Amino acid sequence: MKPFMSNFNAQAYGLMRIVTGFLFFCHGCQKLLGFPMPLPAGTPSFIIYGAGPIELVGGLLVMIGLFTRYAAFITSGEMAVAYWMAHGTKALLPLVNKGELAVLYCFVFLFIATQGGGLWSVDGVRERT
Repeated sequence: MKPFMSNFNAQAYGLMRIVTGFLFFCHGCQKLLGFPMPLPAGTPSFIIYGAGPIELVGGLLVMIGLFTRYAAFITSGEMAVAYWMAHGTKALLPLVNKGELAVLYCFVFLFIATQGGGLWSVDGVRERT
């Protein structure tokens, strides 16, 4: 007997990649464009101009599935750096140092980097032609 919902592995992965990329893209929009809401006053410029472009471009590439493995690997690395710069120095556990989102993004992007674009991706279309 097949495991519950295993027929939908490819679709679930595709949705996870698209939604994760979109949410990360939104973080880049916030940093660089002030949309949908501006950053708090006093945000360091290296966060705005260093992380912003990685989040904007990387999130878009992961979302559409173009150069997915490379984009996801770079964004995973950015989140690892962000965790240790902003959260990991305050306390060890993410629940205590408020770094859960950075850790989750880091490992989801690492997983996407190992899996590639998958279903509903530009990479998938390019591989078929």
